[in-house]
Amino acid sequence: MQASVSPLSTPLPPQFTTRSNSNLRLCGLRKEAFGFRSVSQFQNRGSHWTSVVSRKSRWGRQLVFSASATVADNGSVPPTTFDYDIVIIGAGVGGHGAALHAVEKGLKTAIIEGDVMGGTCVNRGCVPSKALLAVSGRMRELQDEHHMKALGLQGPQKVKYGKVGLSENVVTAKDIIIATGSVPFVPKGIEVDGKTVITSDHALKLEFVPDWIAIVGSGYIGLEFSDVYTALGSEVTFIEALDQLMPGFDPEIGKLAQRVLINPRKIDYHTGVFASKITPAKDGKPVIIELIDAKTKEPKDTVEVDAALIATGRAPFTKGLGLENINVETQRGFVPVDERMRVIDADGNLVPHLYCIGDANGKLMLAHAASAQGISVVEQLTGKDHVLNHLSIPAACFTHPEISMVGLTEPQAKERAEREGFEISIAKTSFKANTKALAENEGEGLAKLIYRPDNGEILGVHIFGMHAADLIHEASNAIALGTRVQDIKFAVHAHPTLSEVLDELYKLAKVNPMLQSHLMNQLPCRLSFLYEIFEQLGCSTELLVITDALVREATIPWLPLSDKTNDIEEYARFELESRRSLSTDTGFTRY
Repeated sequence: MQASVSPLSTPLPPQFTTRSNSNLRLCGLRKEAFGFRSVSQFQNRGSHWTSVVSRKSRWGRQLVFSASATVADNGSVPPTTFDYDIVIIGAGVGGHGAALHAVEKGLKTAIIEGDVMGGTCVNRGCVPSKALLAVSGRMRELQDEHHMKALGLQGPQKVKYGKVGLSENVVTAKDIIIATGSVPFVPKGIEVDGKTVITSDHALKLEFVPDWIAIVGSGYIGLEFSDVYTALGSEVTFIEALDQLMPGFDPEIGKLAQRVLINPRKIDYHTGVFASKITPAKDGKPVIIELIDAKTKEPKDTVEVDAALIATGRAPFTKGLGLENINVETQRGFVPVDERMRVIDADGNLVPHLYCIGDANGKLMLAHAASAQGISVVEQLTGKDHVLNHLSIPAACFTHPEISMVGLTEPQAKERAEREGFEISIAKTSFKANTKALAENEGEGLAKLIYRPDNGEILGVHIFGMHAADLIHEASNAIALGTRVQDIKFAVHAHPTLSEVLDELYKLAKVNPMLQSHLMNQLPCRLSFLYEIFEQLGCSTELLVITDALVREATIPWLPLSDKTNDIEEYARFELESRRSLSTDTGFTRY
């Protein structure tokens, strides 16, 4: 079969709904190999063009992602017009978000997707796993004797298909976005049969509930599925390569989560070991897992279980893209990009008109991060420079109770503080101090704030407790907007609500602007040279004063040069207008 791009009729599929007057296009291709046609070097938009080719050979379906260059390169004349402004390869959350934003911006857009619309998140990841977690959570409630007694109960658009052949369908576009996503990562030595040795894709299609299941990896995926399986009655064994469970979480949050989510449940664990070989169950024999020491690689133990879930993370789905034909080398499969998601070749040069978003670039392997990156790219393509602050993107683990985080962990914050020469402080509050949590009998939980005591910058927030995944966004928005602790602590929260956990957290933070901590020597160069630059520009005395205040007190850790403040002098004037009242203690008062 061969797929081709054609207009999308209305109504759109539910996972791709947009306005009826959109110019969105779809193409039914994805699970194929991508390859570039011969290209020597891109130079500028005027003399180069990009295209996507789909074809089917006698050896199977193949999608060729072709970036054609100048006449000298391949003998073809660059088109004066394009079929599309943007072609997006992959219709997961990242490609979907980019496409919708592109349509809103008036760009003619095509998506190439050969699997199901929505990608991993909608079909095999975020959405179905949360439905499974919701069901298992209800089962856990029904198994809780006190909960049962409280209830008065006493018991326990168009895709064209052609004939097989060698014909090609070519679509041209000014710019191409790679959004091919990722697949479950399976280490060497592990044989996946999809029944007794499974990945997260298979785990969402439960055919039976194993009495005993081993979960290899204790990150987000492994932790969520341990919640599901224990609620369904399974015994769980974690196998973790590092010396502690949940290594990606803030250590303090991880310890509390282990005490609540693991220790009271039918879960045991092996840490500091690799699963060197896993053999599926056959002929009445159990799944056999051979463990070796993570450091010495010496055999350590053998575990026999009914099933094994491989939750060792995800790998980028980029193999076969043919990026080597334009001198782009992937790094462990990830496509190298800059902060604007522009693809970088092996020589460190940007490849014009080619972008990569989502799991394929490895910056932050989260569905909502992919969508945000796609929107950021579209902003750039429509004339507005945009750089996404990845530290402001939250993450969540949907266990019972939930875990969420944004920004830096405590070890990461300490490392940055040592490198840049400032101090950090920690504020913590318990869910047991929250009336809504107590009313819900959900007092088990902790919220943790990591911040700079000299200027109030929020470095990270971590929450373990009821609805933590919903609560984290207040902190996420604060980091994204550069809001400081001393400003947000006066925000009013409704009572009684769980949001008061964060209200209490901010109020516990103590900011002392007199703490210098060798700050002057550690400021970014662009801040250190502001005074000199303004003086050379012949700026007024007021501007020099505000600059000195900014540098001396480090009230901003970087210059957010947005479209409103395109140069340094304008930024200083903007600061001067918005911060009229200066004080000797803080440098200025912020309105």
